[in-house]
Amino acid sequence: MAQALEGVIGAYEGVLPARNPGAPETPPLDPGHALGPRVAEAVAFAIQKHGCQVRKGTSTAYLTHLLAVASLVGESGGSEDEVIAGMLHDAVEDGGGAPVLDEIQALFGPQVAAIVKSCTDDESVGEKAPWLERKRTYMAHLVQAPIPVLRVVCADKLHNVQAIGRDLRNHGAGVFERFRGDREGTLWYYRSIARLFGALIQDEPGLDAGLRAMIRELRESVGRMEG
Repeated sequence: MAQALEGVIGAYEGVLPARNPGAPETPPLDPGHALGPRVAEAVAFAIQKHGCQVRKGTSTAYLTHLLAVASLVGESGGSEDEVIAGMLHDAVEDGGGAPVLDEIQALFGPQVAAIVKSCTDDESVGEKAPWLERKRTYMAHLVQAPIPVLRVVCADKLHNVQAIGRDLRNHGAGVFERFRGDREGTLWYYRSIARLFGALIQDEPGLDAGLRAMIRELRESVGRMEG
């Protein structure tokens, strides 16, 4: 690495022109996208609910997924409520069921709770409905979901697909054995999700640029995963 560093530093000189002193400065942050102490509270809440969980078939802390989803939501232009919902989107399904939704509403407000509820495909603590039935119902629900929900869902699915794609490259097709849908069901599900979001771009010409870009990335990532 030391030799590579020397080469990089040596090659740098003359590559980039001097910055124009008169170039415009970065525009100020839109107040609607500012993040405050509530986000730290959401991280603490997520640690409480998911701190001992790992991602399916791995030893990776589940919190890494939640942090990644919240980051994708914020980077796509999501509001503070949407970022918090991204951090908590699995808290009901994987962190205690419907009573957790009441906690979220009390701590973070009705908007966050509404987004989290819409991101949840099963609020029960006990045995869940069959996998295919849950996925079909969830996708039918997305057709009527508002943009804040769709932004969080898109971020969630994008990070899932990116993680699956990375594991496929590193470990092969056996990765699909982690999932209830196995290979064909998992590919069908993410292909279907990508198709739904692709239709959103067509149906909503005024869709904001951040979400539009994230949808494109989701579709491209699904295509690469299918290989």
